[in-house]
Amino acid sequence: MGRMGFTYDDYEMQSGDLKWGGIKMVQDRSFEEIKVGEHASFSKTISEADVYAFAGITGDFNPLHINQVAAAKGLFKKRVAHGLLTASLISTVLGTALPGAGTIYLSKELNFRAPAYIGDTLTAEVEVLEKKEDKKIIIFKTTVVNQEGKLVIDGRAKVMKP
Repeated sequence: MGRMGFTYDDYEMQSGDLKWGGIKMVQDRSFEEIKVGEHASFSKTISEADVYAFAGITGDFNPLHINQVAAAKGLFKKRVAHGLLTASLISTVLGTALPGAGTIYLSKELNFRAPAYIGDTLTAEVEVLEKKEDKKIIIFKTTVVNQEGKLVIDGRAKVMKP
C-alpha cells in the first residue's frame, strides 16, 4: 500500500528555500531584493473538506458554512466558505512567496466584497506598494478573486521581513 501524507523528513532546505519532493514550497527573499511593484499569487479551489477543517480548527460552526439546508434560507442561498479561510490565502502568499520565509505579519485590512463558495477557485495576489527601509517593513495591496475574476476580498497588509 502506498504511503499517505508526508513527514517533516520529506522536506529539504536549500539556500533558504523549503522544498518537498523537489518542489519549492517556500521562497526566502531578502528585504533588499524586493522591489515596489512586484507581485505574487496563490490559487486554491475551496473544497468541502477545507470548510469543515476550518470549522473544526476555529470552532466556527455557523450553519452558513456547514449546513446546506440552513444556508439555503439565508442571503446567499447556499453554503459559503468562512471569510477568514478565504483571507488566509493572502497569508499563504506572504509567507511562502513574497516576501517568503520568516515574514512577520504586523497588520491586515480586509474588505469582504463577495462570498466565496465551496468549489470556487480563488486566487490571492499581493503587490508591493511601499517599503520602509529603516524597519524592514513592506506594505502590500492584497486581493482575492474567484475563477470568474470577481473581487472577493481587497485590502492591505503590513509585514516585516527581518
